[in-house]
Amino acid sequence: MKKDIRSMTFDELKKEMQEIGEKPFRAKQIYEWLHVKLSDSFDEMTNLSKTLRERLADAYEILPVQMEERQVSKLDGTNKFLFRLFDGNMVESVLMKYKHGNSVCISSQAGCRMGCAFCASTIGGLQRNLTASEMLGQVYQIQKITGERVSNVVVMGTGEPLDNYDNFLRFVRLLTDENGLNISQRNVTVSTCGIVPGIRKLAEEKLQITLALSLHGSTQEKRRKLMPVANKYELSEVLSACDGYFEKTGRRVTFEYSLVHGVNDTEEDIRELTAILRPRKCHLNLIPVNPVRERDFVRPSRENALNFKNKLEKSGINVTIRREMGSDIDGACGQLRRRYVKNGI
Repeated sequence: MKKDIRSMTFDELKKEMQEIGEKPFRAKQIYEWLHVKLSDSFDEMTNLSKTLRERLADAYEILPVQMEERQVSKLDGTNKFLFRLFDGNMVESVLMKYKHGNSVCISSQAGCRMGCAFCASTIGGLQRNLTASEMLGQVYQIQKITGERVSNVVVMGTGEPLDNYDNFLRFVRLLTDENGLNISQRNVTVSTCGIVPGIRKLAEEKLQITLALSLHGSTQEKRRKLMPVANKYELSEVLSACDGYFEKTGRRVTFEYSLVHGVNDTEEDIRELTAILRPRKCHLNLIPVNPVRERDFVRPSRENALNFKNKLEKSGINVTIRREMGSDIDGACGQLRRRYVKNGI
């Protein structure tokens, strides 16, 4: 099998070039083509000899991430992309435009095995992990398609990043490498449903990325009803791991909370969330749940969501309601991909 060259670090690429008898500066040229000029083909690397390009094509591959569909919101300019991978698997990515810059949300797996009750991404289970190259490819293709710089990256699309730990970590190191796109680690966020060993391991990496925990329930019992992962890890364990992340990195943890009408938006939930979060230096992000065709969850009214937020604020919680983006396109994560899979396209 050919080697996945875009997943190689700069040092690994230098070693590869040395082993095939090329001078070290060739690694710099190739790395720049891959991660700055965002090349998808060795033929584009015109400052390399034809012979070297042919050698590279024989021994290495640049895994394709090809746009299958693009939806553009008429409301706020949000772009939703469906990308096809080399084996026919599909993944979703979203470009959100803010005053402070462009933010891209990418997928880390094709499908997901976490089984969260309100999520379209997990319907059909996990197909496979994405390589670091395929995660980068989503960011790179969006930059190439739009011609605009990406300044923030959120790994919050399809899949559980910490279930694909090694590839995810490699992706972060490549994305933030000064020889590549050089996106600040502080502009990278990873979302997890609460894989405790993964959170603890990530804390030891001493990265400056933001950790976002999908909380969604104010008690262990409520969380278990929505998230199968809670059958493996107690809420107390998850919160302890998040505390450890803050202690090791100094980075404030974000807690994501999908508001579901009549399920986790009660006065009792407000009291329980306050008890959990007030002792912690954190941020709570409320996400009124997106309707998913295969699920029967209902989003709260705007008034009820604001009431929930205001009461938490009065209790001393740092809280926001996530701004709704692209509500006129396939909004919920996984729905565009799900439509393709369901129709057998």
